This record gives sequence, C-alpha cells and structure tokens, in this order.
Amino acid sequence: MMARTCLIRNAEVVTATDHYRADIYIKDGAIQAIGVDLSMAADRVIDATGLLALPGGIDAHTHFDMPFGGTTSSDDFLTGTRAAAFGGTTTIIDFAIQTRGHTAQEAFDTWLGKAEGKAVIDYGFHMILSEVTPHTLQEMQSMVDQGITSFKLFTAYPGVFMVDDGGIFQALQRAGEIGGLIAMHAENGSVIDVLVQQALARGQTAPKYHALTRPPEAEGEATHRVITLAKLAEAPLYIVHLSAFQALDEVTAARDRGQPVFAETCPQYLFLSYDNYEEPGFDGAKYVMSPPLRPKEHQEHLWRGLKTNDLQVVSTDHCPFCMKDQKILGQNNFAKIPNGAPGVETRMSLIYEGATKEGRLSLNRFVEITATAPAKLFGLFPKKGTIAVGSDADIVLFDPQGSTHWSAQTHHMRVDYNPYEGRTTPGAVRTVLSRGEVIIENEAFVGREGRGEFLKRATFKHP
Repeated sequence: MMARTCLIRNAEVVTATDHYRADIYIKDGAIQAIGVDLSMAADRVIDATGLLALPGGIDAHTHFDMPFGGTTSSDDFLTGTRAAAFGGTTTIIDFAIQTRGHTAQEAFDTWLGKAEGKAVIDYGFHMILSEVTPHTLQEMQSMVDQGITSFKLFTAYPGVFMVDDGGIFQALQRAGEIGGLIAMHAENGSVIDVLVQQALARGQTAPKYHALTRPPEAEGEATHRVITLAKLAEAPLYIVHLSAFQALDEVTAARDRGQPVFAETCPQYLFLSYDNYEEPGFDGAKYVMSPPLRPKEHQEHLWRGLKTNDLQVVSTDHCPFCMKDQKILGQNNFAKIPNGAPGVETRMSLIYEGATKEGRLSLNRFVEITATAPAKLFGLFPKKGTIAVGSDADIVLFDPQGSTHWSAQTHHMRVDYNPYEGRTTPGAVRTVLSRGEVIIENEAFVGREGRGEFLKRATFKHP
C-alpha cells in the first residue's frame, strides 16, 4: 500500500527554470510543500542527499502493442511503461489508430482497452487519422472533449496512412477551430515508394536500402509542404521524429517568421547514424525505422536545434520488434522489415549524457526538452512536467555520480537487442515516484500493474 504522505529530504531540485536545494512534502499523490528543513511528519521519508530531484520524464511518442506489417510491437502497455519507469519516464503519450472504414471512437476504445489494467505509469493518446472525411472531422471535437487533443497525420505510407494535402489542410483547419494540435509524420511517401520499387528491381534488398530510399530531401520537402498548409489553415503544427537538417531548416525558418510550428527529435538521430546500417550481415535491420538514421553530419544540426529551441522536445518513437522473429521478416526484402526500434528506457540517460558529459545543454534545458515542453505542448502542464506545489508528485531521484550500462541482457524493454549495446551513460536513476507512489527503488519495480491512469489532456495553448 502506498504511503499517503512522503517527505523527500535534501534534494537538489532541477526544473526547466530553477536549480536549488530543498525538501519536498507529498500528500495524496501531489506536491504540498517545498522548502528548507520542512518539519511535517510523513509516512515515508526519503533521504535524497547527493541526488537530483527531476520532474518525471514525459515521452510524447510511443507505440506499445501496435500492429505493423503483419506483426505487433513487442512491448505492450505493461512491459513498455515499466521499462519507461526504470528509465525515469513517468508519463507516456501513445497513439490510437483510426483505420480506414472505422471510427476514431473505436480506435480510442481499443487502445484504452490495451492500456487499462496494464500501464504502470500515467498515459494519454494522440489519435492517428488514416483518412479525413466529414465524419472524422466531426469526430475530432468528440476526441477533444474526451481528452485526446492531438491528431497525427502522415504524408508517408500511401494506401495505409497517407492523407492527401487537401485532407491534411482540412484537418489543420478543424484542429485550429477546436483547440487541437496536428502532429505530422513528414516524408514524401509517393516518391519514397518509387525509390523503394526501383531499388528492389535492382536487387538491392539489404537493410541499408531502407535508408537510401528515404533520403533527407524527402523529409525536407514534406516538412516544407505541411508548414505551408498549416500557415494557410492558420493552425499550429507539430512535426514528429525530425531527423534531417533539411527538415530542421524548414522548421527554423517558419519559427523565425513567427509561425506556431514545433518539432521533436529522438535520441537515435542524436547518437546513431547511417553507419549503423553498414553493420555486418542483417544487423542493420535493428535500425530500420522511419525516418531512417541519417549521416553523422545531421547530428550537430539537431543538437543546435535543441539548444536554440528550434526543436522543443525529445521523444523516442519507441516501437520495438525482436530481431529473431520479427525483423527477420524482411531478410530478403528491406521493405518488409518492421519499422521501429526500442528507446523508451534509454531516452533520459542518453540526453543527460549529451547535456552534461558532452556539455551541449544546461540541466534546466535537459528537463525542459524531456518533461516540461511536452507537458506544455500536449495539455498536461502544470499537473505534469515540473516540480511545484500542486503538481503531481512525479519525481525522479537521479544520482549524478552513478552510471548506467546498457545491454539487451539487462534492460527492461521486451526486445532482444539494444541499439546502444555496451554503452555506459553517466548518472543513474535511483528512485522513481509516480503520483507520490514509489514505483522504482533499488533497481527493482515496486509498483502495481495497472496503476497508471488515463490523462484527459487540455486543448492546445501556445507555450
């Protein structure tokens, strides 16, 4: 049974704006007081001397229990959220998928059924719209009323998810009217399909051709196009998993004009590169994701974007498939390799490494891009994303003197490889609280299956 009251003593509190030493008093799942030498009694006292108290991470882009290409992502809402908690993430926003001929409400009900009784941390949903019809436009208001205030559309995957420009424009207009936010997967899917078919016709079947048939220019073009559509629709726009400097240049230019355009990148684009596709044998399949990994020179552009706030968020696009029985489906045809990679557990540690060891970002900015900015963009702030009186007690006690070694043998994601195998990152998660309940302690999960709650998110407000 969780302690009704908890007192964290001597913590070094870091938020997006502050850095100070204090005690934190928690009651009934929320932060009740922050101060020096607090005197109130508590059911549980945690000594946080030498530890950073960080807001629990928010991963705004995960795909648990997601069907793809005849298989399903290997983490469900139990294993995926548990792995997230081990990595210091206390909130995820996953994607419910409205498939063609079915309603958004059906998708919401289905994904709620996947999560309820399994998720160990709090969760919300974006709604993927695979078609834009008079009915889906009408349903967008119903989704907003139920707390799903963001909608994902694709310029990629023709015949499955791709929506034409007119449909995207209508969805943007509708979102602008009702306080929704459109999240775009921006790659030119029609051109990519031609390049894929041409490569296969030449007998180019290895995993690396997944990347070579999805060039960065295809991402840059689609990003420019959807930014233009958003301007015409007078609506805000969020670009998911931005990987290429061509796309970042478009986002930067739009933001410099004052357009409300926002974007996320992912750790894989900051730490991995096209070189990984050249690993021996079929190992390149580990990194088949969309957009693909880019040549290393893109990494510096992305880090700069995070520093200058042209990129606001680091999410994961966590969508794992096991090598031995899922990725292998594309052994003789790269186009049949399930797209996606694991990352929900490694995100916070990797970005902390980039911020501190590599000196790329301040600790405050690290908190902002991993917790505060996604909370603000997706209608969760100040309930989530900060350490403040009245906020949920989602707190990570992080040891800056520790270290974390990453391996498929020891991680908690349900997948048989780790993209960062053998890497040791500075710092270590020691204790994780979700709504005041300790769920990770002494490198063990001590929470309860199904304790996570669905988050009804507020409408979009310009942060």
